[in-house]
Amino acid sequence: MRKHVMMTLLDTEQSYVESLRSLIQGYMRPLKQPDGSSIVDPLLVDEMFYQIPEILEHHEQFLEQVAGCVSQWHDRQTVGHLLIHSFSKDALADMYSAYIDNFLNAKDAVRIAKEAKPAFHKFLEQNMRENKEKQALGDLMIKPVQRIPRYELLVKDLLKHTPEDHPDYLFLLDAQKNIKRLAEKINKGRRSAEEAEREARVIQEIEAHIEGVEHILNPQRKFLRQEIVMEAKTVGGKKDRSLFLFSDLIICTTLKRKSGSLRRSSMSLYTAASVIDTSSKYKFLWKLPLEDMEVVKSSSQAANKESVQKMITRLDEDLSTLGQISKLSETLSFPHQSLDEAIKDLMASVHKELSEKQSLAFSMTFLPTKLEFTTASAESTFVFEFSSPDARSSFEQAFEDAKKKLAMNKDQWDPEFLKAIPIMKTRSGMQFSCASPSHSCPDSGCEVWVCNSDGYVGQVCLLNIKDEPTVEACIAVCSARIICIAAVPGLKGRDRVSEPAPTSGPPTHPQQQLDISISPTTLELTEQPTGPGAELVPFDSDDSDDEDSPSPSSTLQSQASHSTISSSYGNDEGLSSKDMATETTSSEEEQEFPVPSSYGAPGVLGVGGGSRAHIESPMDGRAMRRSSRGSFTRASLEDLLSIDPEAYQSSVWLGTEDGCIHVYQSSDNIRNRKNSMKMQHSASILCILYFDNKVFVSLANGEVIVYQREAGSFWDPQSSQMLVLGTPSSPVTKMVPVGRKLWCGSQNRVLIINTTTLVQEHWFQVGTDSNRCVTCMVAYGQGVWLALQGSAQVRLYHAETWESLTEVDVAPAVHKMLAGADAIIRQHKAACLRITALLACKDLLWIGTSAGVVLTLAIPTVSTGTGAGTLKFPLVPIGSAHGHTGHVRFLTSIELPEGFNMNFPPTTTDSTGNQPPSSSVDDESLQRRDSAHRRTSTHIPVKTNHLVISGGDGYEDFRLTNSSETIGRDDSTNHLLLWRV
Repeated sequence: MRKHVMMTLLDTEQSYVESLRSLIQGYMRPLKQPDGSSIVDPLLVDEMFYQIPEILEHHEQFLEQVAGCVSQWHDRQTVGHLLIHSFSKDALADMYSAYIDNFLNAKDAVRIAKEAKPAFHKFLEQNMRENKEKQALGDLMIKPVQRIPRYELLVKDLLKHTPEDHPDYLFLLDAQKNIKRLAEKINKGRRSAEEAEREARVIQEIEAHIEGVEHILNPQRKFLRQEIVMEAKTVGGKKDRSLFLFSDLIICTTLKRKSGSLRRSSMSLYTAASVIDTSSKYKFLWKLPLEDMEVVKSSSQAANKESVQKMITRLDEDLSTLGQISKLSETLSFPHQSLDEAIKDLMASVHKELSEKQSLAFSMTFLPTKLEFTTASAESTFVFEFSSPDARSSFEQAFEDAKKKLAMNKDQWDPEFLKAIPIMKTRSGMQFSCASPSHSCPDSGCEVWVCNSDGYVGQVCLLNIKDEPTVEACIAVCSARIICIAAVPGLKGRDRVSEPAPTSGPPTHPQQQLDISISPTTLELTEQPTGPGAELVPFDSDDSDDEDSPSPSSTLQSQASHSTISSSYGNDEGLSSKDMATETTSSEEEQEFPVPSSYGAPGVLGVGGGSRAHIESPMDGRAMRRSSRGSFTRASLEDLLSIDPEAYQSSVWLGTEDGCIHVYQSSDNIRNRKNSMKMQHSASILCILYFDNKVFVSLANGEVIVYQREAGSFWDPQSSQMLVLGTPSSPVTKMVPVGRKLWCGSQNRVLIINTTTLVQEHWFQVGTDSNRCVTCMVAYGQGVWLALQGSAQVRLYHAETWESLTEVDVAPAVHKMLAGADAIIRQHKAACLRITALLACKDLLWIGTSAGVVLTLAIPTVSTGTGAGTLKFPLVPIGSAHGHTGHVRFLTSIELPEGFNMNFPPTTTDSTGNQPPSSSVDDESLQRRDSAHRRTSTHIPVKTNHLVISGGDGYEDFRLTNSSETIGRDDSTNHLLLWRV
């Protein structure tokens, strides 16, 4: 029976692959031919057959494996491993999710093509006749949607006929879990996309029927209900009104019924978008955020009701007492007729009073039909009369529920969007790559270094955070793409020992250069040779070589560290940005000097050369050294090398695609293009990390170079060590400090390194797809968050036990944010969705995506005992209304000093993204309260001066529909987005 089930699998897989081939060979390829444009628009062809080639390639490989398994069938044959290998890949889930998400668009594309050109309709009919199955295009297109659930049934049949002691049994159980997980993931993505799209269409339909309202579409907004009411006006009596209640907003409109229309007291467009009351006309009056509105409660009414209840209780007690008196009177021997009559009259009076009070209490259970709203500042009030107490009660309950849910979903840190800063491109194709705040924070403001490149020129833009964050300069620093950046703090706690030396006036001609050449055994102090036979050319500290790729012949490689180190000082002359194009053709070359490495192999180092000021001949055994600030220190050579003033300054390290590390002192003026140190490696620099007084540098060839510094000295290339943690095919792509350990991502593995011994202590695997490497990784508390290449899932691991705690899919949240976008753009972004950046800041995990959406996720508390399944609440990412048109390229943060204030121009939009409307109500009272006012709430703590910065392609406000004039305006301009948390 097992073989029979396998034959069924083989037959159905062959049929499925043939159907996919028919789509490619019979439809897509002919329509993609040059003459196919006369039949159908080429763009519609791409829409119809989206993801089909990728799905076909996967199933052709799977079919070949199944056929091989069946041809070699025996009783102990295993097939579960084939199913696990094929259906556990994240790429397969992404392909099917993208196809299913796009399926409705694909059907629409077929319909549009039929209506546009009759030739396309004839083409479809002819192809169906030639198809041996006589299947129409629509029949073939539905097959991928139906295919995955059928694998579940086949595996179930295989398990039914496989004994538990069979070697295939456990494989089949795992395969069943993987296929079920795949089906659930696909269905979940489809449902979330459909739900978000449906909600967006409902709001768009409402917007179309309200005259004067615009841009109410918001990915986080849901429509709840509509209510027809009467507004009680102090002047003018009562007016017909319509209230539209959303999850975060309430809109009031005028109401004008057309002749013959029926009065509708309430309806829910959210459950049936087709029941919008088009028989009435609506004109926009005002809108208010729910958090700015309160229902006015009647305190006297509640007090009266409580008083009536107390009276009823006392009357009940009186009746009980009179009953007891009546029984006692019966025991009297003396005549007591008058007493009985008195008791009877008294009981009748109490009964009457009790009946009246009970009637009053019963009538008080029916709420009045009027409902009064007031704004948060109590500047405006609105009184509405509903058609019935039930309608009034139901609307009030929906309003209060929406407010409670809004408060629960509103994260306590509530990131506040500040500003979008455009970065104009100095060259075509410039894109952001990375960014980092510098450790120095001058009085004038703090700086963030933002790197971008077009593949030929590496550029650094300086974002100055002072009165108002501005980009002060964009400087070309090298002739390669900058891949990574790291801010490295300087040494602290030791006074600098230096002997200032006077400097001379401006140079009139090149002066004698001082070279310190260090061999493995001796130190030599020499004058630089100037004759034609000199091997070393004069070193110019203007580092124009930063703009040119170093030629291989001019680079001396260290056999151990594979690095070249050069140090430059002096020369305050720099090139302006207008000289950028000419700098790339400069013929000046930076001089590189040999130094020993820790392995005894020759390295290179340059010290002191490059000053054009007059320097006395150092023949007395003493030397002078010029610092980056222009001052000279005169001392013995040994002192100059042991007391390094630069060691006390922070620095910024830039890693480039051509294998070069540029080190700039943060206090330097980068406009002069002076780098303190430059190190050339044999492979691209993938990641730079400062940790435990060391700088770790990962290379694309699998090596990790560890630079160290001793007390009182700058970073010493001689003491660098090389760790081989990966290979050229699986280098270390990400490094993160976790506790006292270093986590390194290599392919889909995480290596745990002891930073003291530099020994690998442990490793574990992330996911099952070895073709996906770790691209994003951040640590927060005892949790480590990471994402794999091409994946839309972020995973949480325990920092101590290395256990996988949870996995969060960001696709539903992204689908919600994109719901109002153009259908083709939305489907394209959803199909290619992946996580591109991670940042942990102030109890929030920030997630950047390829769709341009920036998400935040409340970070759960991870303790020593936290394990898989112990997290108490579901982790739901929330999208920001502000994001990028294209990819999010980086996320970084900067903490500003206490008392540091920033000024931003006042925004002219309210919380819904619109200009405040003019109406009978004072405009200021209808605008959302500013951040300072909102932070007085007990639910929202005061924000610190902590900025989160996102860099990416373009800027997009996801609250605006695609009909907005701003759409597409900033698509090609790189933007920095700033939030305060």
